[in-house]
Amino acid sequence: MGKKIVVITGSPRKNGNSFAMTEAFINAAEAKGHSVTRFDAAFKKVGGCHACETCYKTGKACSFDDDFNELAPAILEADAVVFTTPVYWYSFPAQIKAVIDKLYALCVGGKDVAGKECALIACCEEEDMSVMDGVRVPYERTAALLKWKSVGEVLVPGVLLVGDIDKTDGCKKAAALAEAL
Repeated sequence: MGKKIVVITGSPRKNGNSFAMTEAFINAAEAKGHSVTRFDAAFKKVGGCHACETCYKTGKACSFDDDFNELAPAILEADAVVFTTPVYWYSFPAQIKAVIDKLYALCVGGKDVAGKECALIACCEEEDMSVMDGVRVPYERTAALLKWKSVGEVLVPGVLLVGDIDKTDGCKKAAALAEAL
């Protein structure tokens, strides 16, 4: 029986390198019989967390009604959550960071999300793998806080221009990550 997977993307570049890896992962996951819900954060309206702690008080995850409220139920139902993103200025792009910050609503709302699987797919322009720390460490700490089991990370350095990912094994590794779920 297939799993329910939520894929949250962070890139605003539809033909970019992280999108290519996202597509490779999704295609492999669906071929294995998993159902995938994709949430392209860069094309949604998700504001930053206000730390108002009124999460789920209105019946929705966030009292500030934005597109996070369409994502939250999918996360609650999911067996796995996969974050795919480029590195922007040594961290997550603002669009996906807003989504990650709003995962706080699940904690404040008392939602039991423990036991889900998760994965990270990321790429960056620089060759230095330490550049990935700005996404890798927050991802790993988020997984630990939410009591999610990380099944893998695909971290590809040295890609910037559209198509650079094709010169690497990034898409192959992203597809293989579907095997870990």
